[in-house]
Amino acid sequence: MGINPGLLAMMEQSIPLGRGGTPEEAAGAVYLLCTPESDYVSGQTLMCTGGLTGI
Repeated sequence: MGINPGLLAMMEQSIPLGRGGTPEEAAGAVYLLCTPESDYVSGQTLMCTGGLTGI
């Protein structure tokens, strides 16, 4: 069973970037946390929301 296209369109309008994210974009965030550049990052929650912060 898929998502209702009308509901999906309404949800995407509420996202500041205007669209849903892709698996590749989420993978990029995960990759960032696996690199030496993020060695000093600790105790954080990384929100991959396209700017949508509250549901």
